[in-house]
Amino acid sequence: MKNIDKVFEILEKRFESFRKPTVRRTSQENDPYKTLVACLLSLRTQDKNTEKAASSLFKIADTPKGISKIPLKKLEKLIFSSGYYRNKAKSIKHVTNVLLKEYNGKVPDTEEELLAIKGIGRKIANVVLSFAFNKLVIPVDVNVHRVSNRLGWVKTKNPDKTEEELKKIIPKKYWREINTLFIQFGKTICVPISPFCSKCPIRKHCKRIGILKSR
Repeated sequence: MKNIDKVFEILEKRFESFRKPTVRRTSQENDPYKTLVACLLSLRTQDKNTEKAASSLFKIADTPKGISKIPLKKLEKLIFSSGYYRNKAKSIKHVTNVLLKEYNGKVPDTEEELLAIKGIGRKIANVVLSFAFNKLVIPVDVNVHRVSNRLGWVKTKNPDKTEEELKKIIPKKYWREINTLFIQFGKTICVPISPFCSKCPIRKHCKRIGILKSR
């Protein structure tokens, strides 16, 4: 598709000064475990809540051994701001214990091993592989799924299928960036309900699939 390069060029320029999501910034510390924990905290919450919870937790402990020693109730309080804190605390505890028991406290760097750990789905696995291990994968969340379909790049019903189809059409040089760019774009302009099409920088490149009402 001829408009793919142009869309990325426009979005990269539009969001170059934006603060990157917590998970992406955590990955720059070259610590796969912290990236993984940040991913678990980011589920179903805003990035500001992820950042607050991650900061509170990592001040107390930021290694598998350290976090494994935190009592569950205390862990819940530390990550309260992330929402769904009870489920997330249990998930972090479980994932951490698996890493300690089966991987000597190290985060595995293969999709198969990551997906074998309960609590880690494709999106989290791909985020960790992409940002923590520099693997060529496409992390697809609800924003990437929604925007890709609205643009008319894919016609899919779920993120897993979107990932599969995007790999066929997106040049590999964009694989690591599409997640960050589409998350920022999807949360500020191409929102789920009544997107801001009137101020969309890539409107002329969009087929506006499925959009019934816009602003």
